[in-house]
Amino acid sequence: MPAPRIEIELDKLAHNARKLTALYGSKGICVTAVTKGVCGSPRIASALLNSGIRSFGDSRVANIQKMREAGLGAQFILIRSPMPSEVERVVEFADVSLNTEMSVIRLLARHASQHDKIHKIILMIELGDLREGILPSNVEPMVAEVMGLQGIKLIGLGTNLACFGGARPTEANMQELSAIAENLQQRYGITFEIVSGGNSANYQWFVSTPDIGLINHLRIGEAILLGCDTLTRERIPDLYTDAFTLVAEVIELKKKPSRPYGEIAQDAFGRVPVFKDKGNMERAILALGRQDIDGSAIKPRIKADVLGASSDHLILDVSGLGLEVGAKVQFDVGYSALLRAMTSPYVEKMYLSRSHLMARGSSSC
Repeated sequence: MPAPRIEIELDKLAHNARKLTALYGSKGICVTAVTKGVCGSPRIASALLNSGIRSFGDSRVANIQKMREAGLGAQFILIRSPMPSEVERVVEFADVSLNTEMSVIRLLARHASQHDKIHKIILMIELGDLREGILPSNVEPMVAEVMGLQGIKLIGLGTNLACFGGARPTEANMQELSAIAENLQQRYGITFEIVSGGNSANYQWFVSTPDIGLINHLRIGEAILLGCDTLTRERIPDLYTDAFTLVAEVIELKKKPSRPYGEIAQDAFGRVPVFKDKGNMERAILALGRQDIDGSAIKPRIKADVLGASSDHLILDVSGLGLEVGAKVQFDVGYSALLRAMTSPYVEKMYLSRSHLMARGSSSC
């Protein structure tokens, strides 16, 4: 089999999607599956569609185009604010987009009108994470202007938390979003189809809150893909955390010192590395590097330590493991490693079905 590769167990992803849609659906919340972490893979999206997902979100128009052209019958949401230079493609391929800038919304309206289309938008509200979002005090005049535009339909409000600034979803900020939505609905005599409370980081809020307010939608990526709560990276009950397996091949195996020697300067990435002196160790080099993965977000499934990575070499301490050149090493991946591996053209993607899982003796969740 080719290496490096990432093995993708579609049945586990479908299982996670079913469990999460049922969980959030128990309180009336719909799930949009976010596919940016898997580069908009049509194979993965198809498995999720078959599990009951009816809406996909992605940050790249190219990924949405790829899934749509694969014939997937679903709603597609662009979850990154559109670039002005891409509004024509947004109108062509996305049913809905998340927006914060009035100038961009006007461009979307113009292109939608020129093509006799109605493009749906969700306005994103800033509630503390300081990534995208309109300050609450500025939302009302934007809503008034949006409602007067041809070619645009305002279908909801949303917010994003725990991505850039680490601000977690709480009872307070979710109630604030509900209150903003309620105030706008009453003032303008409208009903929002979607009040989107956030992403995979909303799990703890959801399971602890007695009242979800007007929140009826979440954009879920990592929890489906990796089965974990993104605030703690702990496993969500009944979900698989090992749907993805990264596999890399040993290309050098030698006993060497644990610390570089000679005069030390910056490494290839502008840092001055520091290593502890542990004496000589068995060091394996694998054909995998920072072009392909985030070395800090992978964990070997053998008792080896990741020492670091250059552009295309990953170095492990494999002392006492008896590996040989050509051996394959398996890794669990975190979100940033998955994102990079799925984007890298140098990492083969291998999709496994239930028959493959039975042959490999896959573990249960």
